[in-house]
Amino acid sequence: MLRFSIEQVVWQEVPGEVSLAYTITGCTLGCKGCHSSETWDANRGTLLTDEYFEQRLNQYRGLISCLLFLGGEWQSTELQRKLKLARRQGLRTCLYTGLDDIEPKLKAELTYLKTGRWLPERGGLDSPTTNQRLVDLRTGQSLNHRFIR
Repeated sequence: MLRFSIEQVVWQEVPGEVSLAYTITGCTLGCKGCHSSETWDANRGTLLTDEYFEQRLNQYRGLISCLLFLGGEWQSTELQRKLKLARRQGLRTCLYTGLDDIEPKLKAELTYLKTGRWLPERGGLDSPTTNQRLVDLRTGQSLNHRFIR
């Protein structure tokens, strides 16, 4: 079962989208300098039940355009189910992962995918030297340029 530590509506993580975002606990990557190291503990956070999740999607219907998961790929089957629920409601979907790629079944449920571990010396999506990449999977286009000022 997925657990989340933070639930919020965000505007900057996926360009052009208003996203309901869940920070999922249980990350095993342990990137040095991670700003969310409190999420590494899989036992922390609130269970993201289907009932609660659907209630939140209904509550935000017409106000959000995208569902964003910050992590969770380590529970692929559960994450896929949530993404399918969101897509049935007409939402675009996004996953932020520290991996370089994810399994095809999970990728098939996504509109956007951000990949790449956090490397402090390379910076995040707003850095021209970043190793991270946010891609619109419909077109294959990198959206990194939308973060650089």
